[in-house]
Amino acid sequence: MIWERSYQAPAVAPSIVRMPPADRPGCAPRRQPRKVQQSAARVIKAGAARKGIRYHRRMRIVETTAGLKELAKELEGAPYLALDTEFMRDSTYWPKLCLLQIAAPGVEAIVDPLADGIELAPFFKLVRNPKIVKVLHAGRQDIEIFWHKGRVIPDPLFDTQIVAMVCGFGEATSYETLARKLAHADVDKSARFTDWARRPLTKRQLEYALADVTHLRTIYEALAAQLARTKRESWVAEEIAALKSEELYALDPAHAWKRLRPRSSNKRFLAALAAVAAWREREAQARDVPRNRVLKDEVLLELAASPPENGEALERIRSVPKGFAASRMGRDLLGAIAAAKNAPPPEIPEAPDRKRRRRESSPAAVDLLKTLLRLRAEEAGVAPRLIANADDIERLAAGDDQGVPALSGWRNEVFGKDAVALRNGQLAIALENGEAVVVELED
Repeated sequence: MIWERSYQAPAVAPSIVRMPPADRPGCAPRRQPRKVQQSAARVIKAGAARKGIRYHRRMRIVETTAGLKELAKELEGAPYLALDTEFMRDSTYWPKLCLLQIAAPGVEAIVDPLADGIELAPFFKLVRNPKIVKVLHAGRQDIEIFWHKGRVIPDPLFDTQIVAMVCGFGEATSYETLARKLAHADVDKSARFTDWARRPLTKRQLEYALADVTHLRTIYEALAAQLARTKRESWVAEEIAALKSEELYALDPAHAWKRLRPRSSNKRFLAALAAVAAWREREAQARDVPRNRVLKDEVLLELAASPPENGEALERIRSVPKGFAASRMGRDLLGAIAAAKNAPPPEIPEAPDRKRRRRESSPAAVDLLKTLLRLRAEEAGVAPRLIANADDIERLAAGDDQGVPALSGWRNEVFGKDAVALRNGQLAIALENGEAVVVELED
């Protein structure tokens, strides 16, 4: 079990076993004799499944399908669920889910997905419930796990890192920062990179894991109130929608070549690259190993640039191990390379601005627009990248306005219209008392 073996050895953690306060009024906890310790450990073992582990706080740990169904029943009427996961991915392709943490008003629990026989269907049913807001912080990897394990994407979704960007906390705000500023709590992250697949977990690991959702409740309530008060829900809708896109989590081998970011647009090279990248992706998925454990990125790029005709040529490529060509994987790889000779190259979506751009943007104009963006973002209390990205700035500087996201909706009100005015000489940026300010110029 996830907890029993951690706490039945008082010699390692004697402070965990306490005499009830009623039996020792006014006394500080003290270490018990060996026989008393063993007896107390048996009491914890017998009662923990019913009452939860007790040291600094009551902790509910779910290790059975029946227990998870009971928890889900309690939570089906909750207004929101604060969710987090702990997983390992060092030696696998697919993330190995090791813990699920769940909190709602008045409820908090840890679910052990590695417990024998446990089925996670009751949890995924909760995630599908359209009446419950699912709260995550920087939730892309968590959602990937939900999608891979349960084919479910949380909806409605509230990502506190995204919402924090329109609430004055800057870009990529950490959970620790939000916990400190909104929940007035210091989060100990020292257990972050421990082995979450190993059992039993330590008290420190369990407390760390649960803290990732208990404070998230307070963070969510504070950010949701601020978002409603400022009426900025639409400001984060686009980012949230992108996070809920199934395409983000469907790891199609046919698209694996895009991860390599090829610089060449040569059709033969791209056809070969798509073939070898798809082969590697299928191998990694089937064997559940990291991509680079099959073949490294640089090897794929070299294979695409100079496709080998036979096994001997394949093994002359650096980083291809001796004997690889004669293996089943080597033969499959050579087959994929041969098939790519007659295959069309993958479609490369042309950047929408490539045909329209009339001239290159001026570096000085780009710098001025970046300064304006920073000033307007600070005034609005919004992270700059949520308003405009580098491509938006370059296109604005070049006078290529068509389709620029920063020139529509709330982004235009905050920044876009002033960016056009600055470019057209109607606004200027000046220094006033050592600070950059925007100045409106007279006609």
